[in-house]
Amino acid sequence: MNIATDDTSSSALPLGKYLASTDKKTRDKAVKNLAAFLSTPAQNAFSKYEMAKLWKGIFYCYWMSDKPLVQQALASELADVLLEISSLEASLAFLRGFWEAVVREWNGIDRLRMDKYYMLMRKFVNASFRLLIRNKWDKNAVTEYNDILSCRGRPLCPYDNRIPTSLSLHLADIYLVELDKAIASFDSTSNSDDLRPVPILSLLHPFLDLASRTTSNVTYQRIFDEVFHPLFLALKPRRSTSPEPPQKKRPRLETDPAFENVIVNSCLEDSAEEDKVDKDQLRKALLRRMFDVASESDARESNRRKMHTVWKAAMAEEGDEGGSDGQD
Repeated sequence: MNIATDDTSSSALPLGKYLASTDKKTRDKAVKNLAAFLSTPAQNAFSKYEMAKLWKGIFYCYWMSDKPLVQQALASELADVLLEISSLEASLAFLRGFWEAVVREWNGIDRLRMDKYYMLMRKFVNASFRLLIRNKWDKNAVTEYNDILSCRGRPLCPYDNRIPTSLSLHLADIYLVELDKAIASFDSTSNSDDLRPVPILSLLHPFLDLASRTTSNVTYQRIFDEVFHPLFLALKPRRSTSPEPPQKKRPRLETDPAFENVIVNSCLEDSAEEDKVDKDQLRKALLRRMFDVASESDARESNRRKMHTVWKAAMAEEGDEGGSDGQD
């Protein structure tokens, strides 16, 4: 990874140089000062160039962390900067810089360091959800968050073939898992009345959009395997009336999560006044949204057919073929 850290008149660049220092104590001190630095009013107007230079320093700082426990602690510390910055606008700008840096630097990361950058992504996804929860799922913040992930040059962009496929695959693997963890962590440390319902349809839209438009069958399948199929399974109504005792359940694996915290705390829209909905309402609304996204004119035809097939099968399970007409 070739990271320039030359000093210029930008106030971001000296900090970037300290973050990229070969001296660990210097790097540690720079990380601890990062949130305070980004919270000053003068930094709210960071240019894209300045943020890119700052994130080059941060990436190199993380690159230099070798021991697993050091890596884990530093990943958590960097992600938690999102929650320590004093303004939501500055936090989202820092998050935008993170994902731009991930895409920009990804092909330069060697295989031996790949797992630790996957861990860094996981920490930032979790911290992003905690940031949105703390801000009561502010509608504009959720819109900005989706844009950070899915506009051109970002990991969930359906139109940019330059984006490494592994980024969208990893996001699909961890997205709902980390959302569930973030809700649980907030619920355990705060007054439950402060936990606003999760606008789940808005949060899942980037994945529906990518699934309907991607030219990668691997990406499409991973999104449904790790996001939508497990979620639909968890929302599936249980209608068994058998008097016999149920068979012993197999232990639930981490790859087959129930997303319990997501399901019981979700609403359908992104209004602060929206109430939580039950499983049946949530499942039908998600199926409806999936059908609508797949029906859009710029959806890839083969993806449209597959998504409509999923919709038809789910509606048939409910014995409810009413509503929209599916397309083959």
